[in-house]
Amino acid sequence: MSADKIKKAFKEKNWNEIKTEDSWHIFKVMSEFVMGFEKMGKIGPCVTIFGSARTEPDDQNYKLAEEIAFKITEKGYGVITGGGPGIMEAGNKGASRGRGKSVGLNIDLPFEQHNNPYIDEDKNLNFDYFFVRKVMFVKYSQGFVVMPGGFGTLDELFEALTLIQTKKIGRFPIILVGKDYWCGLIDWIKDVLLKEKNVSPEDMDLIKVAENPDEVVTILDDFYSRNIISPNF
Repeated sequence: MSADKIKKAFKEKNWNEIKTEDSWHIFKVMSEFVMGFEKMGKIGPCVTIFGSARTEPDDQNYKLAEEIAFKITEKGYGVITGGGPGIMEAGNKGASRGRGKSVGLNIDLPFEQHNNPYIDEDKNLNFDYFFVRKVMFVKYSQGFVVMPGGFGTLDELFEALTLIQTKKIGRFPIILVGKDYWCGLIDWIKDVLLKEKNVSPEDMDLIKVAENPDEVVTILDDFYSRNIISPNF
């Protein structure tokens, strides 16, 4: 339904027409899930790298994300990103440099987002819905590496923490990179959420902090020396 038709339907209070149109969105959502499951199910073990789309290539965090991705591919993992510029581009660039699988889950946005050139041609997926895209991140990632970012990065971080905390998915490593960037958030969780008993002491174990690529790889290696790699069904 076009914007003009929606306005007209609201003006005329034609709720049945609006509801009927909404129900057809189910098929668009289903098609995105089917496309995602079919393509991602064939890729194999991957680690997702999150971070700001606004980070420039000459920024230290861009270079750090690229090196982390490179080191991850040396361990046999592919790299998944949100497919856009900034940290996402750095992650795909590092994976490409390491000759590893380079996956991009792009989202259609009115600003900021465009596919970066370092994604494997057959692993470039486009989504209209954030919630479908987030299912793909969680279902097919064996770890989250979280670089400095904004609201979107925090959204993806806390969604994963919530799903693991509530045992809706299996646990996997969640690694925050950059102690200076993340220490304020971690201190707030400890000093406020934990103190008010809104989280449990064991919830703090879900988050690891790393400062360099070797520390990231060590955390991944340590976790999977004790756990089996598997998708989160």
